[in-house]
Amino acid sequence: MAGLYIHIPFCKSRCIYCDFFSTTHTARIDAYVDALCRELDERCRCGEFATIYIGGGTPSWIGIGRLERIFAHVCSRTSVETTIECNPDDVTDEFVAGLERLPVNRISLGIQSLTDERLRLLRRRHSASEAVEAVRRLQTAGYENISVDMIYGLPGQTMDEWRRDLDAALSLSTPHLSAYSLMYEEGTPLWQMREEHSVTEAHEELSIAMYELLIDACAEAGLRQYELSNFARPGRESRHNSSYWEGKPYVGVGAGAHSFDGMATRRLNTPDLDLYIRSHDHSVERLSASERFNELIFTALRTRRGLDWRRMEKEFPTETANIRKIADRHVSIGNLVWDSGRLRLTRQALFVSDDVMSDLMMV
Repeated sequence: MAGLYIHIPFCKSRCIYCDFFSTTHTARIDAYVDALCRELDERCRCGEFATIYIGGGTPSWIGIGRLERIFAHVCSRTSVETTIECNPDDVTDEFVAGLERLPVNRISLGIQSLTDERLRLLRRRHSASEAVEAVRRLQTAGYENISVDMIYGLPGQTMDEWRRDLDAALSLSTPHLSAYSLMYEEGTPLWQMREEHSVTEAHEELSIAMYELLIDACAEAGLRQYELSNFARPGRESRHNSSYWEGKPYVGVGAGAHSFDGMATRRLNTPDLDLYIRSHDHSVERLSASERFNELIFTALRTRRGLDWRRMEKEFPTETANIRKIADRHVSIGNLVWDSGRLRLTRQALFVSDDVMSDLMMV
């Protein structure tokens, strides 16, 4: 079965680092939800899904009533992992009570930092105390499967501050934590601020040290690293995101959403809000063998399980044979290791993973 991704592009305000398709123009929310429900009827009617993920944007901001409308057009079973992304200040008592009317059993909470000064810089809507209270409120209501998102390498952030943030996040005792190095994406306000020298990007050495601390702290807290940026207690790994990294099929609905058939065909819904509402406009791309090969390299090597070499030899015999010497060279210098027929990154290579993956990809 495929996974289902539902994109909600609306936000009350935009963070300075965000380059996802999103908008603060909320006058079209109801028209968008209508269009989303039509697409669900057209593409997903009575289809069962392995996982469901509602992302954005800020899905929690559109309200329980609209989310109920969307779920009414999705056939789901209570055993299916069903995740919704939430902003901490949306997680009120009223919102949590409303969640009980939805088949949601996993919450992804965008905390990003537990230092108020950094939150203000990022233009996040919540404070550190509101983030902590949101987790506690969800836990009190019986939601145990919670993931928190954090960002490191923020302008002005020190190792001591990151250690305090990380300790505070881990003390919340959630079974999953995602942490990402801050990216300066072209076209974002953050990119422009760096160009204008109003913020300074963290040095690579500091970012590496923060990543090393992240790995050690999560391990000490009982969270196992199963992907470059994701840590979980055993059995609490994100099933939905894991399906992406394993090359499984998924259906994406909503403006800007991607779909993949698990073989070679990708669909992209238009990232134009008005065009999506009018016509569900989309494009279809057929991946070449080398493109599919490269995609598997990139996704599989992100994970702790690594790249299944036997699968690659079976599906892409020529491409796999061509990179064997490159793979062996990275093994010899300690970037890669063979593990039960799989090739995976060593710890020393985690922070330079993009370079290692690029070496293995076909031009």
